[in-house]
Amino acid sequence: MITFIRMKKITFLLLLVFTQVSCQDFGKLQFVADLPGQVNEVSGIEFFTGENVIWTINDSRNPPEVYAFSLEKERMVQTIRVKNAPNIDWEDLAGGPDGTLYVGNFGNNLSNRTDLAIYWIKKPGKLDKRRYEPIETTFTFADQLKFPPKEKDKSYDVEAFIFLNDHFYLFTRNRAKKYDGTTKIYRLPAEEGEQTAAFIGEIKTCDDQKDCEITSADIHYETGKIALLSYNKVWIITDYMGDNFAHGNIQKIKLGYTSQKESICFKNESELYIADERSHGKGGNLYLLQLSSK
Repeated sequence: MITFIRMKKITFLLLLVFTQVSCQDFGKLQFVADLPGQVNEVSGIEFFTGENVIWTINDSRNPPEVYAFSLEKERMVQTIRVKNAPNIDWEDLAGGPDGTLYVGNFGNNLSNRTDLAIYWIKKPGKLDKRRYEPIETTFTFADQLKFPPKEKDKSYDVEAFIFLNDHFYLFTRNRAKKYDGTTKIYRLPAEEGEQTAAFIGEIKTCDDQKDCEITSADIHYETGKIALLSYNKVWIITDYMGDNFAHGNIQKIKLGYTSQKESICFKNESELYIADERSHGKGGNLYLLQLSSK
């Protein structure tokens, strides 16, 4: 009898969750899954072709762990504790074509950090241990001379990056007092040890600071498409030469649903996974965005 009542309660709760999700308007986003509580503050996701998991992390003040979320089972199936890699402010994940996962410990809201780092985890899906000592790239910005700089120059917060041709490309989240929509782009050698990030260009997104700050990025290697994310928009960059992303074709997509989105990755050439933090009674979900075939 107790078991029967318990099952009825579980069924009711599942039905309630399904009803709430199905009645919610996510704009252009298709709901995929409710993410586990382990990643309530999800700040980066990555997907490798041929795997059926989404790699994910939390941002600051959380354990230095990387999680594998099974798309089939809708639960975490692997946890990797990254040794000697404190989660000061983990803000994005990037993937290399060889299956290396990169963790960006470079959140820098006040532009005052001198301990920025990227951790390398080689083929995480093949690891048979829970603890992993990564290769580490540490870096500074070539054009930053003060820590912190003046309010008008607080543009060294990074929440988005990609790996391409043996370099990391960092896209800043503009924290300047007077916001003008500028996202700066830096190129950083993907090498172990201390490196210098060089400024190579900038992109103007839009003028509404709450809606136009870049919070995540990803690249589709076969096509070269780059995706940038904000709380309610995605920018797709194509047709650029070399790493001159700022002069490529930039398409802006309004998602029609504002939430604390800080994670994006390509599923394939025409689909993107997006995740948002659980905040103010909403979010904590994984979504799919279908790109236009144009």
